[in-house]
Amino acid sequence: MAEHDTVPDAAPVEEHVAIPQAGRLGRWIDRLALLPAMGLVVAMLILIQEVVLRYVFGRPTIWAHETTVFLCAISFVYGGILCTARDRHIRVVLVYDLLPPAARRVADILISAVCAAASAAFAWAAWQMVQRAAWRPDGSFHLETSGSAWNPAFPGMLKVLLMLALGVMAVQFLILTVNYARGTKGAR
Repeated sequence: MAEHDTVPDAAPVEEHVAIPQAGRLGRWIDRLALLPAMGLVVAMLILIQEVVLRYVFGRPTIWAHETTVFLCAISFVYGGILCTARDRHIRVVLVYDLLPPAARRVADILISAVCAAASAAFAWAAWQMVQRAAWRPDGSFHLETSGSAWNPAFPGMLKVLLMLALGVMAVQFLILTVNYARGTKGAR
C-alpha cells in the first residue's frame, strides 16, 4: 500500500454501557433499560393498531392514547436514571474537556455530589406530589386517575415511578461521588 493510500482513522466508538464508577447499581440500571425500551416498541404497536382500528374499521379504542403516553413517559423517566449510570448527564464539556485529569476528577466529584443533592431534593418534592396522588384525605390508598372515559390510574402510577426514579438517581450519584473520590473504578 502506498503512503498516500492510508486508511483514514476510524470514527470513535461510543460505549453505551454503565461506566465502571456506577458500580453494581449502574450495571443493574443498564441491564433493566431493555424493559422501558420495549415499552416504546409496544407503544408504537398500539398506535399502529389504533390507526388501523380508527381509519380502516371506524372502531377506535378508548385506551390507546393514554397507554402510549404512559409507556413513553416511563421510558423518559428511566432515561434519566440510565444517563446517570452511563455518565451521559448534562455538563459543560467546553470547560470540562479543557481541564487536566486531576481537575476533571475534582469536577466529577463536585458534579456528582451536587446532582445527588438535587436528585434527593426532587425525590422529596415528588414524595409530596405522591402523597396527594396516592392517598385520599381520609387516609385510604387510591391512585389518582386520568378522568377520561377509560380513567386509568396512570397519573398516580407515573408520579410514584418518578419519585422512585429520582431516589435511585440520588443513590447512583452518591455511588459516583464516592467512587470518583476514591479514584476507583467501582465494585465489580
